[in-house]
Amino acid sequence: MTATDRSLELVTTAAQAAADKLAHDIVAYDVSDVLSITDAFLLASAPNDRQVKSIVDEIEERLQKELGAKPVRREGDREARWVLLDYVDIVVHVQHSEERVFYALERLWKDCPELELPEDAKATRGKAAEHARQQEAEAAAETGGEWR
Repeated sequence: MTATDRSLELVTTAAQAAADKLAHDIVAYDVSDVLSITDAFLLASAPNDRQVKSIVDEIEERLQKELGAKPVRREGDREARWVLLDYVDIVVHVQHSEERVFYALERLWKDCPELELPEDAKATRGKAAEHARQQEAEAAAETGGEWR
């Protein structure tokens, strides 16, 4: 079984919305062969809670406006460390970068096929690592230490 056209349309729109709000490391997996509850997972991350909320809000707004889709469940709003949007056909996970590393959802779904995403979304790969290096360099500069 593979993800439906509707699922692919939701994933593409959500991925573009996340990329437009500068999400990091956007990736989507077709989980339809291993899960009966949904077709696809979309993962994205951000370096702070405010940006996580912004990404989630943009995804929700775009899917509603462009495709008439509303999530049946939204979890994790209070802390904004890991927000889950359940659209039945797809589940969107927007995580704080630290949670993304700790929970490593990619490891769980690595055997599932990756879904094709818009170019803007693909361009976000590696942004979390790039951001972490930049933060380390800035911290070292502030303390007068050397950064490598």
